[in-house]
Amino acid sequence: MATTETSASKVTADTLAAFSAAFNRHDANALMEFMTEDCVFDAAGGSEVYGARFVGRDAVRAAFEAVFKTFPDAHWGKGRHYVIGERGVSEWVFTGTHAEGWRIEAEGCDLFEFRDGLIAVKRAFRKERPKQNV
Repeated sequence: MATTETSASKVTADTLAAFSAAFNRHDANALMEFMTEDCVFDAAGGSEVYGARFVGRDAVRAAFEAVFKTFPDAHWGKGRHYVIGERGVSEWVFTGTHAEGWRIEAEGCDLFEFRDGLIAVKRAFRKERPKQNV
């Protein structure tokens, strides 16, 4: 009888929902448990065509922690998560108050690539909106 990969080694929509929940807890350690050692995070903003790129767990963790510091009340709500094979999408509405005092509310999404049951690549995209004073 042929063996097949178990569903436990696959990323599912529930996996992405749990990943999103860790973002909303601002739990960088939990987030890194979902990611490969050589993970890549392309932030929504940055000077390159892909935004700002962070490679490896230490750099990605630092980038996530910087978001939590910059937006102490950061929240990704109204999540919808989809997985097809080794790729996935999370849609969300980001809300937060910047450390400088302005507020944002914008739709966005993450595009994911998976490897060995973990997130290998996370590419973030967010609508650009004018700053809203609090």
